[in-house]
Amino acid sequence: MHADERKRQIISLTNNKEKVEIEDLALKLNVSAMTIRRDLTELEKQGQLIRVHGGAVPVKELVSEVPYMNKASKHLEEKSQIASLAVQYIPDHARIIMDSGTTTLEIIRRIKHRGDLTVITNDITSAMECMNEPLEVILTGGVLQQGVGACTGPAAERFLEDVHADIFFLGAHAVHPKAGITAPTLEKASIKKKMINAAELTILVADSTKFDQKSFASVCPLNIISQAITDKQLSEMKVDEYSKRMNMEVASEEI
Repeated sequence: MHADERKRQIISLTNNKEKVEIEDLALKLNVSAMTIRRDLTELEKQGQLIRVHGGAVPVKELVSEVPYMNKASKHLEEKSQIASLAVQYIPDHARIIMDSGTTTLEIIRRIKHRGDLTVITNDITSAMECMNEPLEVILTGGVLQQGVGACTGPAAERFLEDVHADIFFLGAHAVHPKAGITAPTLEKASIKKKMINAAELTILVADSTKFDQKSFASVCPLNIISQAITDKQLSEMKVDEYSKRMNMEVASEEI
């Protein structure tokens, strides 16, 4: 089979399923797994699909980046409930990596009075929140994303390679049972991966609107998540579904 025809079949198979596996594609198309991986990489560069752990998912209604001001006032009650539960996971004298985002900002607001904690973050808004507070804040540095307030890039990633933390609070643009955690840009996904690698535990904090969504760049499969916290708007059926892939806890009210 010619390479172009093989790629057309891969696109067709991917679009007809939630996820295709590399081994299944290799068997069906009678080529090696290495060939399939190479095809998937090329097709992702062309915007035809999204590479995820072990395979690929279709490009359908992907979640894009949202400016900070557009999301700061949305789902406030849910984010507040999630943050109130999340702080219970923070031990005394902890070193914490805090992802950028409005849910993690709510966590910052609940711990900024604690001088025993150290927070490492790439989020300018979170750092400004603590400017006159006892909480020790270390910024990763990097390239500032305009309109969002998050830093990414090689400098930020190199910094994260040299630190170690107890907990990473991961904010997510999109959570999906097959695609896992995904981000709207390769740069965002890359720095989140570095944060995961730098921490003992990764705790996902994501409101219910982020579930059953996909974005552009793969961050990690769900089994990497140590604990996930969401709000009560996620249906019991969905909580059960995701609980098969990671530990789930639902924040129902302010704690």
